[in-house]
Amino acid sequence: MTRSMRPICGAATIALAFAWLAGATPATAQSAEPAPQQGPVASPAPPPAPVDAAQPDAPAPDNGPATDIFSRNTLSALVDARLVVADGARSFVNGGLGKTRFQGNADGGYKARLIPAEADIIWEPRFTRSLSANVSAGWQRDHGFDLYEAFLNYLPQTSSNVSFSARAGLMWPEISLEHSTGGAWSVVNTITPSAINSWVGEEAKVVGVEGTLHLNLGQHLLSATGGVFGFNDTSGTLLSFRGWALHDIKATAVAHFPLPPLNTFISELQQNETRSTIDVDKHVGFYGRLDWRPPWPFGVAVFYYDNRGNPQAFFPTGQWGWRTRFWNVGINADLGPNTKLLAQGMSGSTIMGFDENGVPWVHTFFRSAYAMVVQQVGKVAVSGRVEAFGTREHGSEMMPDNSEDGWALTVAARMNLTNNLTAFAEALNVRSRRGARVELVGLAPFEAQTVFQLALRLRI
Repeated sequence: MTRSMRPICGAATIALAFAWLAGATPATAQSAEPAPQQGPVASPAPPPAPVDAAQPDAPAPDNGPATDIFSRNTLSALVDARLVVADGARSFVNGGLGKTRFQGNADGGYKARLIPAEADIIWEPRFTRSLSANVSAGWQRDHGFDLYEAFLNYLPQTSSNVSFSARAGLMWPEISLEHSTGGAWSVVNTITPSAINSWVGEEAKVVGVEGTLHLNLGQHLLSATGGVFGFNDTSGTLLSFRGWALHDIKATAVAHFPLPPLNTFISELQQNETRSTIDVDKHVGFYGRLDWRPPWPFGVAVFYYDNRGNPQAFFPTGQWGWRTRFWNVGINADLGPNTKLLAQGMSGSTIMGFDENGVPWVHTFFRSAYAMVVQQVGKVAVSGRVEAFGTREHGSEMMPDNSEDGWALTVAARMNLTNNLTAFAEALNVRSRRGARVELVGLAPFEAQTVFQLALRLRI
């Protein structure tokens, strides 16, 4: 089996991303934390900023300057430094099956390290009152320096009950309730996002165009978003070959994620890494999202994604197309004046390879869900999150023991020390079972991992 299709090189990907620039409204305040990621909000009146992890979808009034290309308000930087103490077997970052970004010592015991984790540059120019852009790039400890996002944002001003906005470029679709829109796609209340949004950060980045219709029906706010995209054909590779993971590494324009050891059949076909932003089959994928925000203190968002990938398309280098589809439901509720509940659930499947007796080589069903409560206590936002995740293998070349089950518990605290400096503390415990650990790396099928992190995040 051969194909004449060639891989898309890194330079071409970046060039296309800038050509399709798509954007978010520039932040006007230089603060330690950017504005939260768009999503369902609890009520038309915004909750206290330290607890919030979602903002209204509808365009907001803008009284800023009509044009601002390069100024102190359009350029910012973000630096993240950490003290990490972790245990566990070799991390997926180093080609293992560990579920967390950090690992223990050679025996799996605790190991401490002081590290620079990330350094980002964010440019948010405003071309007119309706047209702006968001371009962010950064250095990550495990990925080097690369482009995160580059997109234009069209957000016309209107006073009617119906409005429209649009984005286009290299971007993450609005799935996560845990990340921010103020550049560099950072987690708001914890250091480590949930398994769902860790995977979104890895394999759900697109080069595309989306439009959103906003409706104000009395006290009910509704919005409907539709998007078409490319350059996301390998989505699903990590979920099948590695399974779920919890970390804050973000996919970039040209970087790759290493894969764990693969079985004999798959290792002859698949490169030992996966690239998040390439176009293998030239198919156009799509996604849709519906948001409902009633006058009561909660909001709901439903999201559907289908990359329409051809699972039999491949590059000679070993990068394959995957047919990946999933549903995601997000709920955001105010439980009190200083308490917020965030919850997400995701369920989907991904397919890769040719059929054997009507069964594709790889056919993985995946699902995960979490619930997180954020409580503001004075100047400190305390977060607690519990989640479960799993996969089920039904492919002809991926045995059922490659399926996995797991759960995780996260406790975190966040405090703004100054307008530009935020401190985080986090404890994460992950427990999972995957039979492939025995066959492929000679470890026990069950593993418990714990990671403690202290972080300082400076935004200037």
